[in-house]
Amino acid sequence: MKKLILVLIALSVAFSFVACKSENTEPSGLEGSLEDILDKIYETAELDDSFKRFVEEGLMVQEITEENIKYHLGVEEMEYEEAIASEPIMQPGAYSLCLVRAKEGADIEQMKADIKKNVDPRKWICVGVDEENVIVDNIGDVIFLVMSNTNAQELHQAFLALKD
Repeated sequence: MKKLILVLIALSVAFSFVACKSENTEPSGLEGSLEDILDKIYETAELDDSFKRFVEEGLMVQEITEENIKYHLGVEEMEYEEAIASEPIMQPGAYSLCLVRAKEGADIEQMKADIKKNVDPRKWICVGVDEENVIVDNIGDVIFLVMSNTNAQELHQAFLALKD
């Protein structure tokens, strides 16, 4: 009788561990800092040599703050933990790649829609990006915005590949 009770207790404990297991096994976003994610995008994107050189020598990364969020993302406020922009040091052409880590519980789909609707693809003096070359997407809590007439698709594909 004691053995039967012990077996039942052991089974009860085993079932309670299984029942309490978290169902969410997918990661909520990309691991690492936004700078690390940006580096991975640039390292893995299929870019021509001249653009690779431009990435190495002609771009700077800056933090997106309350003071410059409208310029970079087209919105005045947003629920985000951190955000960065990768843009030319000097403005030879229209190019911008921004990464935003949303706050936990933020409505990411609405954030993406607001960025897509409000970002200015002609924010540079005398140059701009065609609407079809403005891409807003996300993996988990990381939102990706790229504006580039020449490499938007390649950079977007490199971002999406980080999900795998």
